[in-house]
Amino acid sequence: MATELKNLSGSNGTLAQHENSPHAAAGQAKDQRPLLKSDSNAGVAAATESIEEMEKKYAPYVRRDVYGTLGRGPLETKEKVLLGLAMVILVPIRLVVGMLILVLYYLVCRICTLFSAPNRDEEQEDYSHMSGWRREVVVNCGRFLSRAMLFTLGFYWISESRRSLSDQDDSRGPNDESQMPGAIVSNHVSHLDILYHIKCLGCVYVQRESKSSDFKGVAEGTTTNGDFLLPFKTGAFLAKAPVLPVILRYPYSRFSPAWDSISGVRHIVLLLCQFVNYMEVVHLPVYYPSEEEKEDPKLYANNVRKLMAIEGNLVLSDIGLAEKRIYHAALNGLFSQS
Repeated sequence: MATELKNLSGSNGTLAQHENSPHAAAGQAKDQRPLLKSDSNAGVAAATESIEEMEKKYAPYVRRDVYGTLGRGPLETKEKVLLGLAMVILVPIRLVVGMLILVLYYLVCRICTLFSAPNRDEEQEDYSHMSGWRREVVVNCGRFLSRAMLFTLGFYWISESRRSLSDQDDSRGPNDESQMPGAIVSNHVSHLDILYHIKCLGCVYVQRESKSSDFKGVAEGTTTNGDFLLPFKTGAFLAKAPVLPVILRYPYSRFSPAWDSISGVRHIVLLLCQFVNYMEVVHLPVYYPSEEEKEDPKLYANNVRKLMAIEGNLVLSDIGLAEKRIYHAALNGLFSQS
């Protein structure tokens, strides 16, 4: 592991410079604006840049399936027929089954949290302190129903593999890698990532900064088309605990489950219309931080990110959520003018 990271431009490399760039800083800022809201700035960008130029500039968010940019591209007659059949047959069935799964899990959670006071932290409530049979029921039902939801959405088979690293430095941590890490760090491609992580690991899905070592989730601040890896936030690395890197991919031939340059509603509708969807998951070995990485969360995050890029054949990109909003708004401006 150490050899691979040193070969990739040193301990910090160009990645450290990227994180100090204005793009990275903007991408990490907290912003609650809608992703697909067009504004005057986007209109200027749309007027001065073609779609081809924007696709080069905002490559991590470019959509390349049969539905095209924003999911609004022209369709062949065959695709229109398949889409129509799915709307009539698949969508109603999947909507009903999906709602039943959500209602069932809601009832399970309500019953298990009766007479239990929640934790209140930063104006939020949670039941992470819950233990005993209540916790077991909530976690195991969540895992089972998450898999049931994925099956309902067409993920009938999920390809999972565990990869070992030939040059891993065993002196950096225990030889027993079955030990549960402090955090599970994954790339972020789709909202479906949440269902997989709950199904597989029964974990809590987070994107906020935290010094606790009892959470799992993603390190990127937004979703991509699955071919790129954005700068990692340091929240998962502040606890100085080992992390488990997980790489998610969604192979496709027609519809891409990646949530990139497409609205949430359109993405869900087209996902429901897809007869079969595919997911591939690679679990890397637990990454044990060095003493230097423990004292520098940014270095720790950068090195894990480099490793995931190498093992997952992903392209490192230094843009973030701010650039994604600009790209989406510009695309909406172009489509509104056409």
